[in-house]
Amino acid sequence: MNHAHPTLYRAVIGCLLPATLLLMMGCESKPQPAAVAKATVEKYAAATVLQGLVAGDGGPLKTGSVKALSEKGELVASTELAGDAHYKLEIPAATELPLLLTYFPDANAPADKRMLAAVIHTSLSKYDINPSSTRIAKQAKALGGYTHKNLVRAAEETGIVPADNKTTAGFRGDPTTQYGGWH
Repeated sequence: MNHAHPTLYRAVIGCLLPATLLLMMGCESKPQPAAVAKATVEKYAAATVLQGLVAGDGGPLKTGSVKALSEKGELVASTELAGDAHYKLEIPAATELPLLLTYFPDANAPADKRMLAAVIHTSLSKYDINPSSTRIAKQAKALGGYTHKNLVRAAEETGIVPADNKTTAGFRGDPTTQYGGWH
């Protein structure tokens, strides 16, 4: 009978025992549920002014109103366009995003006559409202909601982003004119 050297025997047992214990513990334990990543909600830390230009297919629109609405439709701020296509809205501190900047040609305008732009980043303050921003916002909502990923995808799918701007490193040019008005 051949007996292995005692030191070698202890070394093999020393390696096998922890591995066996790990296997036994793995078999007895139940699978752990995957951690669900919580979406972070952005809020304005201080009062912020959002501004931009309202334009239709025929050019700048100088009448009507612009309202900042929560995703639930609650009014956050509003302003009238009185002979000027540029708007400014003061958004209160602690306002949560997303916001929908919605253009109303008149007070009773049906939803299909309104235009909008989705606000999802607290770091940006210029949002043009036009037919392109409206298509992008509606498509993003249809894709699952107003997220950066959905807005970029919507802009790409609606043909708003030029082919040479579709890079993994980002976009080229002026960030205040990207994606039909949201940026």
